[in-house]
Amino acid sequence: MVDHLAFSQENRERIHTVENSFGPSGKTLFQPGRVLIGEGRLMKQSRRGPQPKAFFLFNDVLVYGSIILSGRWHKKQKIIRLEDIQLEDLEDSVRMRYQWLIRTPRKSFYVAASSYEEKRAWIEHIEDCRTKLLQNNNLKPGSTFAVTWIPDEASAICMRCSNKFSVTQRRHHCRKCGFVVCGACSKKRAMIRHIHPTKWLRVCNVCHPNLSGAETEPQDISRVRGDSTGKINSDEDEVDEGSFEEEGAEEQMEDHDPSRWMDSWSPYVYIKPEHMMPQT
Repeated sequence: MVDHLAFSQENRERIHTVENSFGPSGKTLFQPGRVLIGEGRLMKQSRRGPQPKAFFLFNDVLVYGSIILSGRWHKKQKIIRLEDIQLEDLEDSVRMRYQWLIRTPRKSFYVAASSYEEKRAWIEHIEDCRTKLLQNNNLKPGSTFAVTWIPDEASAICMRCSNKFSVTQRRHHCRKCGFVVCGACSKKRAMIRHIHPTKWLRVCNVCHPNLSGAETEPQDISRVRGDSTGKINSDEDEVDEGSFEEEGAEEQMEDHDPSRWMDSWSPYVYIKPEHMMPQT
């Protein structure tokens, strides 16, 4: 009984510490039965390159956010239910080592750890928590996931019409296929409900005809809304953390070369290996 009460108090304090790190903009994280399993920092691939993020694994959700003030405070909190997550192990790439893919209904993205051991720990602990959550609560795993966006730097031309991008010919992303496309090739909008239940999202001219009539707008939208960096308007940021410039300023990083941040980042901390409270 004493061990149970001690663990409950320590767990509550840990969760409140995570809550407070997000300030008033963060959502309440503490609730009965929720346990903080581990925390650490991962590199998250965004459309403009790798970005460092703070990740917190609970027994039922995965929480992450931007790092500000040398890692003492976090911003732009995202909460993902573990039953909605699907993981895929990946080989090393030129830009990111020790990476894997996190799929969710709203957004799918690549992350990378600072070592192979940390990568394996993250994947195994997320999968373990997810399995226990599904079994203990009779939940069904998610089956619909958002596509991963192809990074801006991966293509100098529109992936539909092959026109070259420039200051006036800006990059956009199709929400259905994730391709980097120009404005002319992505005037149409569609309702992709697993990404956003109420907003019309940008889709390319190839994906649009394959969607049902109930999912598509009756007319093209030709007004300027901004490019993939979100400089003009927010439709490119509906399912992203915000503009690259904003995140870069908050995190105060000189560059995003993994060889620079691996040496200084704290390792993944595995708080409660048993994934449960002590038996009474």
